[in-house]
Amino acid sequence: MTSTAQTQKSGAGTAHPDHLGHVIFIAAAAAMGGFLFGYDSSVINGAVEAIRGRYDIGSAALAQVIAIALIGCAIGAATAGRIADRIGRIRCMQISAVLFTISAVGSALPFALYDLAFWRIVGGFAIGMASVIGPAYIAEVAPPAYRGRLGSFQQAAIVIGIAISQLVNWGLLNAAGGDQRGKLMGLEAWQVMLGVMVIPAVLYGLLSFAIPESPRFLISVGKHERAREILAEVEGDKIDLNARVAEIERAMKSEHKSTFKDLLGGSFFFKPIVWVGIGLSVFQQFVGINVAFYYSSTLWQSVGVDPTDSFFYSFTTSIINIVGTVIAMIFVDRIGRRPLALIGSVGMVIGLALEAWAFSFDLVDGKLPAAQGWTALIAAHVFVLFFALSWGVVVWVFLGEMFPNRIRAAALGVAASAQWIANWAITASFPSLADWNLSATYVIYTVFAALSIPFVLKYVKETKGKALEEMG
Repeated sequence: MTSTAQTQKSGAGTAHPDHLGHVIFIAAAAAMGGFLFGYDSSVINGAVEAIRGRYDIGSAALAQVIAIALIGCAIGAATAGRIADRIGRIRCMQISAVLFTISAVGSALPFALYDLAFWRIVGGFAIGMASVIGPAYIAEVAPPAYRGRLGSFQQAAIVIGIAISQLVNWGLLNAAGGDQRGKLMGLEAWQVMLGVMVIPAVLYGLLSFAIPESPRFLISVGKHERAREILAEVEGDKIDLNARVAEIERAMKSEHKSTFKDLLGGSFFFKPIVWVGIGLSVFQQFVGINVAFYYSSTLWQSVGVDPTDSFFYSFTTSIINIVGTVIAMIFVDRIGRRPLALIGSVGMVIGLALEAWAFSFDLVDGKLPAAQGWTALIAAHVFVLFFALSWGVVVWVFLGEMFPNRIRAAALGVAASAQWIANWAITASFPSLADWNLSATYVIYTVFAALSIPFVLKYVKETKGKALEEMG
């Protein structure tokens, strides 16, 4: 019997949960890992110049301190799949929450620059784990009819985390008199900004105790009765639960044995589907999206914007990010993943090209000419909007859906690791590239946005409306 026929027999393809609100809560709780990712990615934006001043370091060294967390993210993402397959998705989330809490405290109270770098690596490892477990868990518990929208919760949580961190940073900066190194509660303002991350980290840990384990993991360890109970919760009791369990069990016979070796094959080391996942991850980062969240305050200040205004523009960008994500959540299951990706790529090319043009002009009295300044600001918001309504969401949805069951955990780990490495490459290189030629830097990002179009057209297949057991 084919996997499609099995899916039709169990009724999973048209399953509707009896209590959709409960399923939404489960997905939202799991997506708190995305909130931590977004908050951590953006909170450092408020500390960049303060760290430069406190430790008296140049652009290259500063970039390494900012970007070093991403090395931890890559390691965490690479190992999370194996950890989750051994001890479960929920335990993996709880380990991530504990490590992130420790990192937040350490980052707020560093003894020296190396100490701060170490705590950022620890936090990065935790976020890397959460970045893999969140979309994988949501894909495994969500009914196929709702999986795209529920899968987009991961990106929604990321962008909300970004927005809240920018708002908190802006509030703390104002409380400190506009000085990132001003005193607040006996610490410098930037230390308080990093310390506030304890709150979402603890909340993530608490929420992990309120959601069920993945049915697929429970089946893999022989807990069939509990798996049936959870499937009834999330897919409704109108489906044939026994057929559904049997269907999942057949589809994932080798999933608990999934290893790095299972990903090997084809002409270029990895199986073709793994390369597609890596390509999606790399393109998502090489358009330079995280420059907008790690360095936006520094970027705007470099072209003459007042520090307090630069924080405000960072906040407005994050609001546009949320708007775009909501648009994606509405349309990802209606028009599909591929069309959204293509629309987003075209919009990003336009926004990035306009930024490159604006930044090509010389500063006058330390500022861009008015027309170019407004063009750069509007284009930056256009770029973020089109990224958010497309690649920001669909890549996470694709990575949670596109791999066959037998290699999903390992393949998702590799693809997510590639995403973190690409993120690190952009983050670590931007300060030096900007010092060299800010306009040319944005030309590079524009080229990658343009190249993403033929990549999607040729290599990426639509996953809309398919059960996970149909993949591969």
